Amino acid sequence: MSEIPQGTVMPGGELSGDGPMIRARGLHKHYPTAAEPLHVLQGLDLEVEAGEIVTIVGASGSGKSTLLHLLGALDRPTGGTVEVAGSELDRLGDDALAEFRNRLVGFIFQFHYLLPEFTARENVALPALMAGQEMEAALERAGELLGLVGLAERSEHRPAQLSGGEQQRVAVARALTNRPAVLLADEPSGNLDLASSEALHDLLWELNAHDGQTLILVTHNLELADRSERRLELREGLLHGPQP
Repeated sequence: MSEIPQGTVMPGGELSGDGPMIRARGLHKHYPTAAEPLHVLQGLDLEVEAGEIVTIVGASGSGKSTLLHLLGALDRPTGGTVEVAGSELDRLGDDALAEFRNRLVGFIFQFHYLLPEFTARENVALPALMAGQEMEAALERAGELLGLVGLAERSEHRPAQLSGGEQQRVAVARALTNRPAVLLADEPSGNLDLASSEALHDLLWELNAHDGQTLILVTHNLELADRSERRLELREGLLHGPQP
């Protein structure tokens, strides 16, 4: 059923073969408007090694979120190619892309998007259940992850009973449920106070050190951006900064 090569990603997010974890070549993304197409990405190239942390900065509307959506197969490019963990996304059908998103990529957004009627543990377990895992195993894994992000004592609380920082930590745990090779974070601390933001940033770096997931983080926080191994700027549809 799956078109995704099996065995591509080793535990901890490492490639089983040679090459970067992420490779984008000549990425274009255009959106139609009443007058003429809006060109957001204009031949963008990017390579990210397995286990690397890369931050992307840029003005509002420069296309940072668009780029993450293309790398995570939430959208398709107008032109160019994206390869993640050995999978060429343009060669995958819709069903295989859905499996790719669920199995290989974890998304962390500015808004947590937790389901209000479910507990923290149930929210974290959802991606595993969607992947076909049994309920008992999925809930056990969710409990372990909530412990990892410091919320073991809050696992049976619903989102409304959690602080903003706690809600975002649940979202981080949910992103890790299926042991993804790649984490894509889009302004994950944008709605948090300073203390909660710093705690979340520390957590992401600790998780990278612990499990080796590749992390691409979009942010307006230049201090946070400078903390990464590479800081890139998206400007006029292209990435500017050091390449590996």
